[in-house]
Amino acid sequence: MIAFDNVAYSYGGGELLSEITLRLAPGSFHFLTGPSGAGKSTFLKLCYGDLMPSAGRITLFDRDLRSLSRDDIALTRRRIGMVQQDCQFLDHLPLAANVALPLMVAGKPTVPQDLSDLLGWVGLGQLADAKPPSLSGGERQRAALARAIIIGPDVVLADEPTGNLDWEMSLRLLTLLVELNRMGKTVLIATHDLNLIRQAKSLVASRVLRISKRRVQLAGADL
Repeated sequence: MIAFDNVAYSYGGGELLSEITLRLAPGSFHFLTGPSGAGKSTFLKLCYGDLMPSAGRITLFDRDLRSLSRDDIALTRRRIGMVQQDCQFLDHLPLAANVALPLMVAGKPTVPQDLSDLLGWVGLGQLADAKPPSLSGGERQRAALARAIIIGPDVVLADEPTGNLDWEMSLRLLTLLVELNRMGKTVLIATHDLNLIRQAKSLVASRVLRISKRRVQLAGADL
């Protein structure tokens, strides 16, 4: 689904990532670790087509990223849901409208029952009319997940999704991501929380990618 062939990315005159060759297979579950500043967010942006590699080849759904037009990239991104650590919402709109924004951008109709079911799945069914400023950190992250998957992506990328959450809420979010994987979604979570990765051992067969010395390496066998 997403493949890197000898990819490098330079930033600010220096090489941040180099010699990356890997493939995220359909239905796989990966964690991405590494120290702050190692390039985890940059790697996710390369997966999302938000950045172009300085060298090498990235293939998204069997298409070379460099060959895609701006419109093609926009369409491709509909197959990739992105969950940011600090998701930005429109504070004047209720939660349900914020979650449904990707449908509006894509020109697709919002089906009230589908939206209600999705909010219920992430545990926010009673907060559909709430405004974002009133939400807790855990509620915001679950809303961010709902917004990322409302169009039905094939791949879900999450950038430090539990970074600002307590342990109980982190596990709740992890459980939702595992459920998505069981539905056939490819999941990649960038995190520095090794306890979260260890906890995943009992929930899902996952692999760990580690950024070290500008390279992304597979760290051991299945968790």
